[in-house]
Amino acid sequence: MQQIILFLVAFFIAQALLKTPSVTLKKYGKIFLISIVGMLFSYLLATGRLNWFFAFIIMTVTFLFRLLPAALHIMPHWQTIQKLWMQLKNRGFEQGSQHSEQGRFYERSHHTPNENKMSREEAYDVLGLTPQASKSDIVNAHRKLMQKLHPDRGGSTYLATKINLAKKTLLP
Repeated sequence: MQQIILFLVAFFIAQALLKTPSVTLKKYGKIFLISIVGMLFSYLLATGRLNWFFAFIIMTVTFLFRLLPAALHIMPHWQTIQKLWMQLKNRGFEQGSQHSEQGRFYERSHHTPNENKMSREEAYDVLGLTPQASKSDIVNAHRKLMQKLHPDRGGSTYLATKINLAKKTLLP
């Protein structure tokens, strides 16, 4: 009997909602959602389980923070935002210089990593060297950058490919 009554009540509520304008539904929907969140917050506070709410918020923020680099590729202006992201990420690599090697490399890179062509000037720029650099300077610069930017250490395959291509261009 209770199920029939609940079904009839739900039916008449649905009929009433179908006849109301969408602006009114949107207004009452917001009020309803805010009320539900407020009641949930009050319940968690009263029962001493508010830490679950904060854990959920922290977990969501962490998930979004981890998802941000992947989401940047979808956005219309992802290159500008990705440069800012790389600058923030590279602050740990900087040691007294204004830009890290990875930041300078990313900003000045004009080729895709799949291209096997790189000018000697760009190769010197990627490794952070001058054209007067010796063979040992090139090897040391390559080793230093790969230790920082290798994919196994949190770097990207794009950067590792460009650094290897720069070494290959300068040391045939």
